[in-house]
Amino acid sequence: MQISPLNDAIGARVDGVDLAAGFDDETFAAIHQAWLDRCVLLFRRQKLTPAQLVAFAARFGPLEPPPGSEKDLRSDAGADEARDMWIISNVVENGKAIGALGYGEAEWHSDMTYLNVPPTASVLYGHEVPAMGANTWFANMYAAWEQMPQDLRSAVENAQALHNSSYTSAGELRKGMDAVTDVRDAPGAVHPIVITHPENGRQALFLGRRTNAYIKGMTVADSETMLDRLWDYCVADRFSYSHQWQPGDVLIWDNRSTLHRRDAFDPEARRILWRCQIKGTALPAANAA
Repeated sequence: MQISPLNDAIGARVDGVDLAAGFDDETFAAIHQAWLDRCVLLFRRQKLTPAQLVAFAARFGPLEPPPGSEKDLRSDAGADEARDMWIISNVVENGKAIGALGYGEAEWHSDMTYLNVPPTASVLYGHEVPAMGANTWFANMYAAWEQMPQDLRSAVENAQALHNSSYTSAGELRKGMDAVTDVRDAPGAVHPIVITHPENGRQALFLGRRTNAYIKGMTVADSETMLDRLWDYCVADRFSYSHQWQPGDVLIWDNRSTLHRRDAFDPEARRILWRCQIKGTALPAANAA
């Protein structure tokens, strides 16, 4: 097995591992440590069944079932072995979408931070990918916090933010949700803006997503100004990596220390990704460490 950085900012590529065949505990320990250190891991040229993807993801912890809004989407396995896997896709069959999030741009976000306990990690497998577009971007929130200017650090290090649950990362209003008219009253969870990672003790910026976010205790205008500063800063190129998908790619990223987004792509190009998520644990504030 060889592990090499994707770039200076974030991520590592792992070669010499066949995820379908599995691996021993010593190999997994090295993979797990690289994931904690580098936030994102890439495995190329994998050939997986849904059950094999689920088995790999489950090495990192218990899996989240698909969200209620996606339970009516097709599981490519059609069996219990893939009950914890769901589909990210723009493909329509017989007039019905087979997956979620379509072909448009998805804004910078961490997954499902509108929950009180967001997922620990997300895993994506490139079952079918377009030749161009749909790049997935990642940004390192350890580095963003560590390099943050002192005046901005002082302003947010003890702050909390509301993470709105009304919209998806693609900007779609979720079923049963009302449009947000006042960010202070929007539904969702409240999290510290700076967390202590529960596995390695490092501090990281934790923002969720920009749309309808609100910093508790501020006026809406002051919150908007501060959030704009934070977002302009934290997704700069020096913290980021852009991944161009190839068939058979597997990516796993740490949802607690990483932001990600997706470029739009040709709606006529087929894209089918298989997805698993690992259940979360509590995220202590940095000042609670």
